[in-house]
Amino acid sequence: MQTYLAVLALLGALGAAVAAVYALSVVLAPPGIVGTGPFLSGMRPQEHALSRYHVRWYVVTMVFLAFDMEMVFMYPWAVIVASVGAKAVVEMFLFLGLLVVGVVYAWREGAFRWT
Repeated sequence: MQTYLAVLALLGALGAAVAAVYALSVVLAPPGIVGTGPFLSGMRPQEHALSRYHVRWYVVTMVFLAFDMEMVFMYPWAVIVASVGAKAVVEMFLFLGLLVVGVVYAWREGAFRWT
């Protein structure tokens, strides 16, 4: 019964905290009709929501995704590499080699140049 009481007390405190945050946002909200404009920390946006980004940001995003996928595959690999053995090490180096080829290609195409 003690654990249920502790869980209920925690849920009550959580509910009170959420209610306090909502009440604070209502009190501190800028004047006007709620929900009529985009939300940007209470300030008006400086540009249109569908404004264009420079093309270099797309290239940076693709390079980031390549390194992100590397980490997604390396964490589970690190857990099982000892049980699988040399085959897992060879496969990971092949995967890293493929990523290096992608980075060299991006470098050659000028993805890392900002001018």
